[in-house]
Amino acid sequence: MKGGGGGGSGASAYGFPAKRRWKGLVIGVLGLVFLSMLVPLVFLLGLYNGFHTTAGYASDSQSSKPGFQPSHVDDIIRKLGPTLPKDVFQPNVIEPKKEVEGFIDESRETKGLQPPKVEEKPPKVEEKPRKVEEKRPKVEEKPPKVDALPKHTHENGTKVDGKVQATHRMIALDESGKPCEWKFGSYCIWREENREVIKDSMIKKLKDQLFVARAYYPSIAKLPKQGKLTQELKQNIQELERVLSESTTDRDLPLQIEKKSLNMEAAIVKAKSFPLDCNNVDKKLRQIYDMTEDEASFHMKQSAFLFQLAVQTMPKSLHCLSMQLTVEYFRTDSTNLELSQAEKYADPTLYHYIIFSKNILASSVVINSTVSHAKESGNQVFHVLTDGQNYFAMKLWFLRNSYKDATVEVLNVDHLKLHDEENATFVLPQEFRISFRTLTHSRTEYMSMFSHLHYLLPEIFKNLDKVVVLEDDVVVQRDLSALWSLDMGGKVNGAAQSCHVRLGELKSFLGEHSYNQDDCTWMSGLNVIDLAKWRELDLSQIFRGLVSEKLSKQDKSTDAAALRASLLTFQGQVYALDNSWSVYGLGHDYKVNVQDIEKAATLHYNGYLKPWLELGIPKYKAHWKKFLDREDLFLSKCNINP
Repeated sequence: MKGGGGGGSGASAYGFPAKRRWKGLVIGVLGLVFLSMLVPLVFLLGLYNGFHTTAGYASDSQSSKPGFQPSHVDDIIRKLGPTLPKDVFQPNVIEPKKEVEGFIDESRETKGLQPPKVEEKPPKVEEKPRKVEEKRPKVEEKPPKVDALPKHTHENGTKVDGKVQATHRMIALDESGKPCEWKFGSYCIWREENREVIKDSMIKKLKDQLFVARAYYPSIAKLPKQGKLTQELKQNIQELERVLSESTTDRDLPLQIEKKSLNMEAAIVKAKSFPLDCNNVDKKLRQIYDMTEDEASFHMKQSAFLFQLAVQTMPKSLHCLSMQLTVEYFRTDSTNLELSQAEKYADPTLYHYIIFSKNILASSVVINSTVSHAKESGNQVFHVLTDGQNYFAMKLWFLRNSYKDATVEVLNVDHLKLHDEENATFVLPQEFRISFRTLTHSRTEYMSMFSHLHYLLPEIFKNLDKVVVLEDDVVVQRDLSALWSLDMGGKVNGAAQSCHVRLGELKSFLGEHSYNQDDCTWMSGLNVIDLAKWRELDLSQIFRGLVSEKLSKQDKSTDAAALRASLLTFQGQVYALDNSWSVYGLGHDYKVNVQDIEKAATLHYNGYLKPWLELGIPKYKAHWKKFLDREDLFLSKCNINP
């Protein structure tokens, strides 16, 4: 009995705690299940409220504040930024007395794109353009702001925009009425010329319906006993969103789209029949408008970015050509191919042409076109200056290809022992886009200028007294021998001039130095240089002094300082070549006079749209292509067909 009683009491003593432990375990499991369902729900709701809704029927909790500007577009642009070292979109401002604006360096050589070398991130691009004030702005006498755009390597080394002979033409405006070219440069011109007519009237109608339905949905959803209409609006919104996500033109729309549009229209009519708070609808419409504006701005910036990327990076086929030639150079016993013509390289009685280039095809076309029109090619010597990366490819190309009786020398700038080694790095000629804005009109002009390397020419070619400098985006259409007998009246630089931009208009940019304000700016591209006079005046030292002075005073940009220094260095030393010697702008201007092109001795494709690029202006390409040897084995290997 005792034993049984003991057993019974023992069971009761230990049974109750076991039951409590079991209940605690159940509660814990239920708690974990509840949390596992709650946490994802909270996360999804937070994510849903944190981003812009695309469904259009989210709550009204996100009010549209004045000046509200979501930053997600800028964040995306900044993430793309490292590909380009500096902002390709930001307009730069010159503000002399005449309200001259928008001085942007569009240099030929692309820093950071080939190979990628990022020195600084692009500055933030404003989401919305500033409104133009009705009052006349106070003009301060301060130096213009000049930011260098990435220097061209796309072209395999070439310059950027430029035609200074452009007449006053209409400038494309963006949605805000601000000239698009101020914000996005050459992209806007290219976009206008290549714009396609898209049949999307039905698409636009559906988008309008979608915007209205989204605006009414939150208010309808709050009305009692309107669940059916709420569900109808929601379903129509979702259907149109799905259709629009898959369609960009009317051709892409499904066959039953008319029915969907009518259903949406009917739902909107029902929604409008209810007395609603107009403030809520207005708030939602403004919110949707801001979202749409941000989306349009993002796509515009993205398109401009991709355009800049396409024109500044080296095409795959040209990179292939350079690599193939470099490999072949080391496979071949090049010493047997090289002819001993060193005596011609320094013979001052011959006609010496200087070409700065990283582009094998471009430099080849310059030489081929010059030789083809020469009355006597045996007295022509071409000096192609390039960098170490392209030196061996260039060398093999010009060893394998002959140009009548002309002599071609390839020099590696990186290996030249020069006094000013700091500025001896290979830099292609630079170009700048200048925007002039007054209260009545706007215009944009282009100018190209020497780089630091040009000021080392007297040291590199010590035995020469006169040379002609050609850029690698030039095509020669006439014999240039007359340039060697040209009397420049003691001037140093024979160049084409542009009187669309005078030095007086750049007064605050040039500083307090003395100069003739009525003088026109000059252009690089085709330049006759008197090296003897250059050495006599010591222009290289003057240039370096002006660059150092500007950098020490105000400029962080060496390109801006170099532009000022170049304009001031050749003050009074420029001989204006006749207009028939050169036509500029074939790399950006779609309206160059055809007769001027036919009569000109040289054609300058200054601008982003180079003839060897897919984006090049088609009607100008033929003048360049006819001097390209398409039968070359390496061109076939790399599928080069510009």
